[in-house]
Amino acid sequence: MSEAINLHSDARDVLMETSRTFFIPISLLSPGLKETVTSAYLCMRAIDEIEDHSELQAETKSNLLRSISKLLQKPFNHNELMEIFYPYKSILPDVTLRLGDWIKLCPPAIAENVLDATSTMAKGMADWVLKEWRIKNEDDLNQYTYYVAGLVGVMLSDIWKWHDATETDESLAIAFGRGLQSVNILRNRTEDLERGVDFFPDGWELDDMFMYARRNLALADVYLENIKPGPILDFCKIPIALAHGTLDALTEGKEKMSRTAVTEIVSNVVSKQ
Repeated sequence: MSEAINLHSDARDVLMETSRTFFIPISLLSPGLKETVTSAYLCMRAIDEIEDHSELQAETKSNLLRSISKLLQKPFNHNELMEIFYPYKSILPDVTLRLGDWIKLCPPAIAENVLDATSTMAKGMADWVLKEWRIKNEDDLNQYTYYVAGLVGVMLSDIWKWHDATETDESLAIAFGRGLQSVNILRNRTEDLERGVDFFPDGWELDDMFMYARRNLALADVYLENIKPGPILDFCKIPIALAHGTLDALTEGKEKMSRTAVTEIVSNVVSKQ
């Protein structure tokens, strides 16, 4: 029992270190659901850190991600995972090296959905690493944002259904993820260009990406309409409200929202429930 408590505590700490956007809404979820979503988020964050790693070569990233993808399609083997990580354990972050712990944290009844979505994401990331994230058109952008964020929406919808039979539309769940990711693309635009990565389709200007983001966030707003008031709705509303707020801040020429603005948005969402 104490091992489980320690793992929950560790996961909470790592979550706080890795995500300002999701730490707050996850912390508001009910017991059981909180650990499940924490597990799911950290599983996906573990592979995201490989995709974004500054010291790994593209081929190494792709091979790592493909190996993890294949591993997660079978009954989970912790020793096999450690063998995959071993050559890179000195440079991979803790959240990645502890992927086995995050899997252990997930309730067995929903673990297959979480691991399947993480496996699909890892394979998609591997493909895009080798393409050097060269996005030629909106179809490419839709494909990329599906793998790195739309799948998060799909996985969360599976968790909601498992938890209390909450039914949501899959295409809207994907838009939920896409909307958040496109805001991240806008927010990190300067930093991405400095490291030689451009997520904008050929010929797109800032206005085009703003329109793409707003279109997907509008669908995300519709996604919320099928969720009854309570912790799940709070969870979903917070990142969407923060994304809208970030877009507004970027439109005004700011780099990001202030901590005060973030706190105000979260308070407004929670107090309305």
